[in-house]
Amino acid sequence: MSTRYPFTAVVGMDDLRLALLLNAVSPAVGGVLVRGEKGTAKSTAVRALADLLPEVPVVAGCRFSCDPASPDPGCPDGPHEVAPASARPARMVELPVGASEDRLVGALDIEKALADGVKAFEPGLLADAHRGILYVDEVNLLHDHLIDLLLDAAAMGSSYVEREGVSVRHAARFLLVGTMNPEEGELRPQLLDRFGLTVEVAASREPEQRVEVVRRRLAFDDGPAAFAARWAGEESALRERIAAARALLPQVTLGDAALLQIAATCAAFEVDGMRADIVMARTATALAAWAGRTDVTSDDVRQAALLALPHRRRRNPFDAPGLDEEKLDETLEQFKGEDEGRGEGDEDPDPGPEGPGGPGGGGGVPPQGEGPDSAPEGDGGNDGQSGGGNDGAEQAPAPAPGPDGAGAGERAAVKAAEPFRTKMLSVPGLGEGAAGRRSRARTEHGRTTGAVRPRGALTKLHLTATVRAAAPHQKARGRSGPGLVVRRDDLRQATREGREGNLVLFAVDASGSMAARQRMSAVKGAVLSLLLDAYQRRDKVGLVTFRGRDAEVALPPTSSVDAAAARLELLPTGGRTPLSAGLLKAHDVLRVERLRDPSRRPLLVVVTDGRATGGGADPVALAARAARLHAADGTAAVVVDCETGPVRLGLAGDLARELGGSAVTLDELRADSIAGLVRNVQAGQSTRRAA
Repeated sequence: MSTRYPFTAVVGMDDLRLALLLNAVSPAVGGVLVRGEKGTAKSTAVRALADLLPEVPVVAGCRFSCDPASPDPGCPDGPHEVAPASARPARMVELPVGASEDRLVGALDIEKALADGVKAFEPGLLADAHRGILYVDEVNLLHDHLIDLLLDAAAMGSSYVEREGVSVRHAARFLLVGTMNPEEGELRPQLLDRFGLTVEVAASREPEQRVEVVRRRLAFDDGPAAFAARWAGEESALRERIAAARALLPQVTLGDAALLQIAATCAAFEVDGMRADIVMARTATALAAWAGRTDVTSDDVRQAALLALPHRRRRNPFDAPGLDEEKLDETLEQFKGEDEGRGEGDEDPDPGPEGPGGPGGGGGVPPQGEGPDSAPEGDGGNDGQSGGGNDGAEQAPAPAPGPDGAGAGERAAVKAAEPFRTKMLSVPGLGEGAAGRRSRARTEHGRTTGAVRPRGALTKLHLTATVRAAAPHQKARGRSGPGLVVRRDDLRQATREGREGNLVLFAVDASGSMAARQRMSAVKGAVLSLLLDAYQRRDKVGLVTFRGRDAEVALPPTSSVDAAAARLELLPTGGRTPLSAGLLKAHDVLRVERLRDPSRRPLLVVVTDGRATGGGADPVALAARAARLHAADGTAAVVVDCETGPVRLGLAGDLARELGGSAVTLDELRADSIAGLVRNVQAGQSTRRAA
């Protein structure tokens, strides 16, 4: 096995190291979600943790790592009434982003089950990770149904596999660690809630710390074994401290005063459900054990809140994770028990891997810091978690008018109106893209629509079609009595239809004709609503804007809808309307994306009043020609008509016809809109009067 970077050699990153160590002490905390920019050694720190865990006693020969002291009575390899025991290092199993459901939970050999009546089960990664660590890098890019399976197993401590009436259950208790880059998209709030703790990491801005990171990384690359040997003493001491904290954990008392503070904190921050309270209680208990104490203090509760609550306060993808520490302190002080206080010998909860009884003695951040590719936040605290937002973006200064009227009449960025629930916009036809919730597609999950001969391994058996294929051949196969002889050629794979995620590319008109503050606020609110809809339906999004002379890609296609929302908030308006340039820029973006991800179908959403006043000698004809390029490619398109006033030219409707798509007004975009119904009723009344 290759040498891992030592955990104790990681520079800084106090919160990350503490969260990982608390889960090592008490796996019931529920795992860690590590959020941070690329190149911050998130993966390095997680992989290093595995070497600190004690060896695991297992039943010899059991594929599911049963504990000899209390074997799983339902183990598929059991029963283990009298079985030889052995010990092995704790495993760290990595789940790749492209893993299938069968690879995660295991698979039954359906051919053997049908032909031989044998229940042959091949364990998956959940079985491998039992009593160890399951690490999911880029967890936000994992398909939703896999995340659901993963988190359900982590919560229940067992995995269930069912295929056509054959069921297998096995224990699956593991420390779940996920890492993600928020720029590549967020997890749904329901999934965020299933992770016990969350940590934000960022590269240090302190030159000295960055120098130390580089120095240690280079030393490790030059000689991994020699570098690891230099840290062997610290690693051994930290391993012993984890074992001591585990032994002390059952003796820790969580008093009523601490429980009241936990409940009051969760209520004060309006956290949904009760999972946060339970996680905070377990985390505070682990903190006390880590510090070598048997009682939970207010400082333990405070640290537990900083780790367990920030990600549970996100109600939609545009909320920045974080916690108001001043409000937290006020809540804890208000509900502090009268009899709670510190004795002379009490110390603050140890924030790092070294504290009372550990190497270096006095607790706090270990002097020997960090690891490869990464470094801590410059201030070592959680200030970066409570920031975010676009507070300074609402009133951007208006640039001076440019040549050719490009900047003439340009206005500062306008704040978007409140988002609303939009109507369902979808791509026609049947796709085969990534799983999502927008358009119809052939998927692994969904309703069964037919059957085909399997190509490769059989995963979803269509039982009826298999019986129909085998039935005509029973006499030739010598079957005269009851029963059915099934051969490989008879097996049929079920085809299923579900939903896929699409690439939703917004082309937003930011010209002078759109620049009235109230109007542009409504337009931004509509686009924000569509972005929220795209987040909920698991789409990729991109943003093209056009005004003045040209168009620009404000945001290349990404899974991060909050990044698109931030760019939209900063969008100024003014100048002419180069509609053709916007459509051509969108065409270029879609052309490149088709090469990168050919299975993900695009949906073009053009937000404009349809007026073309810039971009050439005949801007209307140029815009029509650019629109026909999209129609020739078969791109599904929707024009959001932003024209207002008593006199309307209907130019957005003309553009929609050239695109081969449809047009909706801002009012009609709302899911609860009755504008279409009113228009239909009025049209019917006019027809009756004319008759």
